[in-house]
Amino acid sequence: MSGHSKWSQIKRQKAVTDAAKSRTFSRYARLITLESKKAGGVLSAPGLAVAINRAKAANMPKENIGRAIAKGTAKDEGGLTPVVYEAYGPSGVAILVDALTDNKNRTTQEIKHLFVLQGIELASPGAASWAFTKTGSKYIPNEPLVDTEGGDEERLGAILTALDEHEDVQEVFTNARGYEDTGD
Repeated sequence: MSGHSKWSQIKRQKAVTDAAKSRTFSRYARLITLESKKAGGVLSAPGLAVAINRAKAANMPKENIGRAIAKGTAKDEGGLTPVVYEAYGPSGVAILVDALTDNKNRTTQEIKHLFVLQGIELASPGAASWAFTKTGSKYIPNEPLVDTEGGDEERLGAILTALDEHEDVQEVFTNARGYEDTGD
């Protein structure tokens, strides 16, 4: 029974869930840092309160939330910049990528590289945003939604998975039927 120990399976599953938690906590920490900087550390500010509540809902530890708030109010903090990237995917699906970054040039090149690996190109600002209506921090796709079929649906899924795994990406929005609630 070589290689079939229960501990090996548990260890593998724990590594997968820990990696997913780490990505989620990292996203919320960046969001809290940005909102804390905007609010000057005032915890009752609406944007910061919402970010903290979302992090708590994801079971983010208080220590991590406190560190993110402190990081946002620190004088030596390099600023996080919100950036939106646009592209058109398979079947003409509009894709908006909402990211927070401390280095816009690095993140732009990384997102561009992820798109090129999937066979699509980064579009200019405003090229795909017409297909969405912005409500608060979310983008809601306008009607009609685009249908994807067969191989295009699999390609779109691969693109969304690759973007989701990038540490600077906060949310991804598409106007593809069945994928319209892709954002967190």
